[in-house]
Amino acid sequence: EVHLAESGGGLVQAGGSLRLSCAASGFTSDDYAIGWFRQAPGKGRQGVACISGTARTTYYRDSIQGRFTISRDNVKKTAYLQMNNLKSEDTAVYYCAAVSDRFCPFNLAEDYDYWGQGTQVTVSS
Repeated sequence: EVHLAESGGGLVQAGGSLRLSCAASGFTSDDYAIGWFRQAPGKGRQGVACISGTARTTYYRDSIQGRFTISRDNVKKTAYLQMNNLKSEDTAVYYCAAVSDRFCPFNLAEDYDYWGQGTQVTVSS
């Protein structure tokens, strides 16, 4: 059974940094892409970033390009989202998701098979 567990959320001042982690278990190989999504209060869920199974390819939402970095450690079976220069509009619940395909879904679509429970990120201005 596949399980994803996010951690690393919290309260940070604008301009600060956080690193989210997504620990994956239950996969028998590295042929799965990992995505990060977020959902702000009263808004729909939006894709933030995705990394392919080999980590050779990454995709980012335009609004976070240059501030966030997605990475993964396939030995530890953990993906990360390093978030720098955080802004109040980054406040949301952040979810990681996995798809049983080494390639990321097109255009950060929500075509994922497994989801974590989410971790809250709050940026104070």
